[in-house]
Amino acid sequence: MANRMVLNETSYFGKGAITEITGEFKKRGFKKAIVITDKDLIKFDVATKVTALLDEAGIEYSTYDGIVPNPTIKNVTDGVAAVKEAGADCIIAIGGGSPIDTAKAIGIIVTNPEFADVRSLEGVADTKNPCLPILAVPTTSGTAAEVTINYVITDEENHRKFVCVDPHDIPIVAFVDSDMMMGMPKALAAATGMDAMTHAIEGFITKGAWEMTDMLHIKAIEIIGRSLRASVNGDQAGREDMALGQYIAGMGFSNVGLGLVHGMAHPLSAWYNIPHGVACASLLPTVMKFNKDFTGEKYREIAFALGLEGAETMSIEAVRDAACEAIDQLSKDVGIPATISELGVKAEDLPQIAEDAFKDVCSPGNPRDASVEEIIALYQSLM
Repeated sequence: MANRMVLNETSYFGKGAITEITGEFKKRGFKKAIVITDKDLIKFDVATKVTALLDEAGIEYSTYDGIVPNPTIKNVTDGVAAVKEAGADCIIAIGGGSPIDTAKAIGIIVTNPEFADVRSLEGVADTKNPCLPILAVPTTSGTAAEVTINYVITDEENHRKFVCVDPHDIPIVAFVDSDMMMGMPKALAAATGMDAMTHAIEGFITKGAWEMTDMLHIKAIEIIGRSLRASVNGDQAGREDMALGQYIAGMGFSNVGLGLVHGMAHPLSAWYNIPHGVACASLLPTVMKFNKDFTGEKYREIAFALGLEGAETMSIEAVRDAACEAIDQLSKDVGIPATISELGVKAEDLPQIAEDAFKDVCSPGNPRDASVEEIIALYQSLM
């Protein structure tokens, strides 16, 4: 079987990376952009750092800022209408996973109108055309949406999130600028950072993992492990490191898939509107323990990457436990809730939520197959 890698055409990294956006816009011959973001990023002068550059360069653009934290089908359909009304020939997506994910769905439908029913994009949709070109500017250090071929949309009517996987949706250019991430409050830096760690660990142990993605994921674990605490405390160097670490994790997992943490997190977000990063972070240590006997020597490699003393000489059982404990401690250190009941999860909902998790597109990639009953038990252990 051939292993496929799909990555951005171009990416810029480091402080000031967004200054490259006008040059990329012009050299590609674009005429008018639509900026897709959310109201808070405009209100707190984050998205305006980019639009000021567009204004200075005389670039014509419209703005669609209606994106919500767990983007909905309506966000997508309204965005498609906004693109058509604007007559835009490219999208500038500014934000965390929500604006960039929404931009992907919008861009796909604009160029593949036969998929106007947003639900038809679930799974691996057989689209024929690349999406409307996207220039992506992440403002959080976690989702890596700027480098992945995945996006997630919330179906509010049916209380569910669905994952879409499409090589045609990847942004053509990413601008990974830590200055755009300095405005994150501690809680958001923690949640998105633990989401990035989840991507790295799940991508490393997923059934589809192979040597090239292992290389990316283990480096991402190292970077995130050493820099997340500093990033949460607002340190610029920490946020610079996290910007890189989350991107590297995205390069990997986008091409091999994830696992049960994401499978279980998606319905929590859909049912209770819990931010995706918080849901993943609350589940990661517990699911790591569930998986540990099905991962060979990989937890030893995780322990090495995290700098755990004695990892080389520990027994396999001890090093697996040590890796799980280190991630659990990291989660506690950055203030992730220890129970899902703190997030509003209700015990009576768990059987249906577990059914949704079992059916989630990410769950089959888990190294250990899980039944609905086992998923319920995992949720219950976190109540």
